[in-house]
Amino acid sequence: MIDILEHINAVQRDVSRTGETVTVLMRRAYQAAPEELWHALTDPERMRRWFMPVTGDLEVGGSYQLEGNAGGEILECEPPKRLKVTFGGPTSLLELRLLPGSGASTELELEHSMSEAPAPGGSGALWVGPGWDGALMGLDLYVSGELPEDANPVEMASSPEVIKYNEQSVRVWIEAIRSSGTTSEDDLAEAAKISMAQFAPDAEL
Repeated sequence: MIDILEHINAVQRDVSRTGETVTVLMRRAYQAAPEELWHALTDPERMRRWFMPVTGDLEVGGSYQLEGNAGGEILECEPPKRLKVTFGGPTSLLELRLLPGSGASTELELEHSMSEAPAPGGSGALWVGPGWDGALMGLDLYVSGELPEDANPVEMASSPEVIKYNEQSVRVWIEAIRSSGTTSEDDLAEAAKISMAQFAPDAEL
């Protein structure tokens, strides 16, 4: 069983806006050394275990494609510290930063900036934040050894447990956006309805 509140509370979420650029910043600690976490984040065979299959020329200047999802260009890569790519288009930038923690732990920072966000102001965070929440949870289940060997992350994403997790994720992102002051209440309410319909279709706001 997934401890929904434990995974929700394990992530620090921030939303900011500069002009038309909206940035989502997430932080989560993992009980894994930076090299181990980096390998889980970048090795195609390991990525398919907790995230989804990826193909491409996985080096700086190359491109990648997530199966049934976004693709992009690999802009910068500094193992085991930093990876920067485009995600779904040139105006959508994703950066992962790994910071050594106490003992053998590592803090992962995920920063996703969109200069053409699909929703007005900070509400664009509702298009990507809940999805990244699911990915960060899957990564934790994988590195902690809690993910079954025969687990299919794509199938798990539509399980009742994960849908409940998604619902709580959307709710905490609504509050993070509201606290950021980066959008109006009307735009936030509209984006929240669309996000909830995508990530937790049976839930009500």
